[in-house]
Amino acid sequence: MTIAAGLFGLGGILLFVGLAAAALLAQSGGVGAAGPLFDAYIWRVTRFTLLQASLSTLLSVVFAIPVARALARQASFPGRLWVLRLLALPLGLPALVGALGLIEVWGRQGLLNTALAAAGLSQPVSIYGLFGILIAHVFFNMPLAARLMLAGIERIPAEYWRTAANLGMGSSAIFRFIEWPVIRGLLPGIAGLVFMLCATSFTLVLTLGGGPAASTIEVAIYQALRFDFDPPRAIALSGLQIMLTAALLLVLKFIAPPPREGETTGRATRRFDGAAGLPRFVDRTWLIVAIAFVGLPFAAIANSGARADLPRLVGEAAFHQALAMSVAIAFLAAMISVTVTALLIRTQRLALTPRRPGMAAGLFAGAIGASTSFILLVPPVVLGAGWFLLLRPLGDVARFAPAVVVAINALMALPFVHRVLAPAMSTHATRTERLAASLGVSGFHRLRWIDWPALRKPLLMAFSFAMALSLGDLGAVALFGSQDMVTLPLLLYSRMGSYRTADAAGIALLLGLICLVLTVLGTGGEEKSPEGRGA
Repeated sequence: MTIAAGLFGLGGILLFVGLAAAALLAQSGGVGAAGPLFDAYIWRVTRFTLLQASLSTLLSVVFAIPVARALARQASFPGRLWVLRLLALPLGLPALVGALGLIEVWGRQGLLNTALAAAGLSQPVSIYGLFGILIAHVFFNMPLAARLMLAGIERIPAEYWRTAANLGMGSSAIFRFIEWPVIRGLLPGIAGLVFMLCATSFTLVLTLGGGPAASTIEVAIYQALRFDFDPPRAIALSGLQIMLTAALLLVLKFIAPPPREGETTGRATRRFDGAAGLPRFVDRTWLIVAIAFVGLPFAAIANSGARADLPRLVGEAAFHQALAMSVAIAFLAAMISVTVTALLIRTQRLALTPRRPGMAAGLFAGAIGASTSFILLVPPVVLGAGWFLLLRPLGDVARFAPAVVVAINALMALPFVHRVLAPAMSTHATRTERLAASLGVSGFHRLRWIDWPALRKPLLMAFSFAMALSLGDLGAVALFGSQDMVTLPLLLYSRMGSYRTADAAGIALLLGLICLVLTVLGTGGEEKSPEGRGA
């Protein structure tokens, strides 16, 4: 039954993407009409795409390692839960809103350059160009990488820490022999996800690129569809993007060490290596830097939004309609994404259960694993444009808009949900599968008494990530939005387009607060005393 459900989910993903691509190709009679693909412009944007994505991934991952380690070691300081929630906020923040916050801090008239000018120094910092793109990508992706690493470190069995304390292991030895093997196993998946996010970044590159010199493949796809309406060229560019990123993911897969799960009795985790001295000082320093880097743009957004007429905005019928539509779409998209991902992960494990799985089973399991990352490489504008062409012969496309937007948002959240659920479900299955089978516990009883207590936290985290991501999406709804279908990001975009900047700032603040509520719900069980923290 589970394998059948997994097959249905995998087939649905491939069918949804394939129909959209086929519709675009049919519109212009095939790829041959696209004209020359590998011209000088495409080679230039390809080089810049790889450069900025590689640098952004490197900076995000390197920054995330000490932040995750500091959060893991300092498990009981006041405000730890709010730091975790702050690190979850960039995921649900619309890219345009985040770019505006970063400009408030790093721009020509921003906080940094103002402070430099007050100190009598010149203003050398420019937010536009490659530097600005890197800052923006690290702002959005470092917190995600840190939270995924933290989840992996917190799954280390409690016995490891007790043994390390008994042996008198120092901070560097603990990192080398306990923490780094876990982080190294997570790095290929995290780096691949961040790389794909940076390679497919559109709004940030368009806003902070500063000109044609900072164009990426995603921008070229948008131009091919929006200005030239050359779908075959857009499809070919998407294929180029997929091939480049798939090559990187293949390399990362081969260099990744095989996952190893330590046996544990489930005792409470307690760490002693960061209690005092230099390790505690280093951890606090990294946390302060991370809080300032992530928190200042939010503070700038809050400062601008507080000057808006919030009571009037909240009382508007347009805001009520946009809020209801956004929450409904985000809830449905998150439910679909989490359910499909959990089924795919379970199906993949069942396919590889035999000691020597056949070639068909191996290919099937590989297709399931690749599908959750592949979908991120297909730009939402391509999916939206393809389905717009498919549905146009059926009449008013607006009738189908909510369902299409929900499906696109659910698919776009799959990579995030998979990175949260896959390690947790793998660890849980390794520790409980044989025991559950020997006791004959299955079906609903296993879900209620074994799976749900252990997986509740990652499931809620994945659901909040998916819902926040959908709330902040503008790409899909921009193609299908109408008077009857307005979301908060679309309302924000329209207010910015009509130069109602105060209203736009207020809506951005309200959207950020909604995402904060989601992160509170998704991380509600994370703040416990060291004695109560499970392995």
